[in-house]
Amino acid sequence: MTTPPPGLVPETAGPVVAAQEPAGRGPGRTRAAVDAWEAVFRLQATLLRRFADDDVWQGLSVREYDVLHTLSRCPGDRARLGQLSEEVYLPQPSLSRLVDRLERADLVRREGDPGDRRGVVVHLTETGAQRQREVGGRHAASIARHLAGVSGEDLAELTRLARAALPD
Repeated sequence: MTTPPPGLVPETAGPVVAAQEPAGRGPGRTRAAVDAWEAVFRLQATLLRRFADDDVWQGLSVREYDVLHTLSRCPGDRARLGQLSEEVYLPQPSLSRLVDRLERADLVRREGDPGDRRGVVVHLTETGAQRQREVGGRHAASIARHLAGVSGEDLAELTRLARAALPD
């Protein structure tokens, strides 16, 4: 018997899963949760691959664009490095190297945190903001193109469900 990929629960795992269920929850709920997670994960992975293949990035990687986009949504176009790390789902050492590249390209600037001398704030430069807007417009069109087969009603429902599943 082969072991399923991480995160997949084999159909025959019902009794084992039931023994691990919190009070008031059953194996059917676990199966539904796993199915939902796998659908969301596969959708994200598929779309990210397609987005990465699109010719919209102007020499940026998807991760680099994500940092610019995230900073553009922060107050004052700036965020502490630790906060930014949580927002873009990158460990701080990896994010630091990525910020180094963006800083060399004059897309972001590091500054000391005036409220905490140990902290570092990453600030989107005007050049970075302009690049983010240019790439962002093309990326938005790419998203719409890749989701063209999904109705507006279903997109609204997908948005509602994803937000409902997120922790507060």
